[in-house]
Amino acid sequence: MSATFNATAAPYRVLPGFRLSLGFTVFYLTLIVLIPLSAVFLKTFSLSWDDFWAAVSSPRVLASYRLTFGAALVAGALNVVFGGIVAWVLVRYNFPGKRVVDALVDLPFALPTAVAGITLTALYSANGWFGRVLEGVFGVKVAFTPLGVVVALTFIGLPFVVRTVQPVLEEAERELEEAAASLGASALQTFGRVVFPAILPSLLTGFALAFARATGEYGSVIFIAGNMPMVSEITPLFIITKLEQYDYAGATAIAVVMLAASFLMLLSINLLQAWARGNGGKGR
Repeated sequence: MSATFNATAAPYRVLPGFRLSLGFTVFYLTLIVLIPLSAVFLKTFSLSWDDFWAAVSSPRVLASYRLTFGAALVAGALNVVFGGIVAWVLVRYNFPGKRVVDALVDLPFALPTAVAGITLTALYSANGWFGRVLEGVFGVKVAFTPLGVVVALTFIGLPFVVRTVQPVLEEAERELEEAAASLGASALQTFGRVVFPAILPSLLTGFALAFARATGEYGSVIFIAGNMPMVSEITPLFIITKLEQYDYAGATAIAVVMLAASFLMLLSINLLQAWARGNGGKGR
């Protein structure tokens, strides 16, 4: 019995159909993401507006916002610059120990955050390898200051930028760079007009991921921050303090503010990323 080929037949799919797959996706996201987030908002709604405003706008909470979001922005910007350089070196150059360096980039992913915090504190304290030099020679104190928070957030955010930019550089068309060079463009002009527009969306994505990770970081920061109120106290630690005091509504109120601020930041970066992709496509 011979089988006849039907050109109009639906293509073979390994996974189930669209409706079943979509239903499972919505169910899974609801179970893992939407229900926990809705619980945070529902608990916050138990507060009156005056109580909510008092919980999220006290001077100590505002100071923790400034440190958390400010340090996350600085760490994300540093990672965009230096993470981009690391990705460039790993893609464009061959050198002894390249695989080791490439593996070290993922170390913040694998290392427990508490271990990272203790290690960074030991290195940058007044008696540490780095802290002894920075404080003794240059007068720069890192551990137990806001600068220590930036160091910890930079450490945990680096892999996000490197691993986002690296595949884009690997797939970039080297012929465009060679064509620009053959037309008389300098190395700086080639990078600014050919390479940078191509990797800009990935840089923004890496920044967004690093920023989002940094705003919620706890384990690697509490050891090196010093946790001094109004100076080096991060918002996640303040939420933990509220929970230890059984002030669940106050803790969720602060969490809602952080969630809203992070969402607005990520939305802005995604819009900027879409704009960068659109301009890159028009430029070609």
